[in-house]
Amino acid sequence: MEEIIKELPKKVYDLRKENVSYFKRLKKRTPKNLDYTVQELHDKEFTKTDCLTCANCCKTTSPMFFPKDIEKAAKFLRMKEQKFLETYLERDEDDCYVLKSAPCTFLDESDNTCVIYDARPKACAEYPHTNRKKFIQLTDLTLKNSEICPAAFNIVEALKKAVPMVGNAKNEKFKRGK
Repeated sequence: MEEIIKELPKKVYDLRKENVSYFKRLKKRTPKNLDYTVQELHDKEFTKTDCLTCANCCKTTSPMFFPKDIEKAAKFLRMKEQKFLETYLERDEDDCYVLKSAPCTFLDESDNTCVIYDARPKACAEYPHTNRKKFIQLTDLTLKNSEICPAAFNIVEALKKAVPMVGNAKNEKFKRGK
């Protein structure tokens, strides 16, 4: 897995223009079954991907913590919410609560498990967000996540095969792939 994570930035960089163009064109004429297709691809990918062998998201980024996440995590750790905020979180440039440090404070690096797994933030529970409804609204996030998450990268590549684009941007046609 380490080798895959090491190679991921170059793969993403090499495909960046292609993927941005693909999603731009996909947004213009979104197939009706896109959510279903992406859900299938997500499910298939996660039958062969074990996040515990990677945890690159936990090692490199921070989820956003919303008030319910803060309340749940603080309660799980038997802390007052204010103390949890002061100890672990800070405001980012978008004024959202994020972790003060990376890797995640709650990552047990010996086995890539989460110390607060049962109380983890919603953003962690839903990561890499490739199985959510209205996927077309998450394409920018998906591209960003594909830089970090090998599974998200694989889902994007599989999507391009499952819903290929033929023609140019002015003459778009969708053809369901096999």
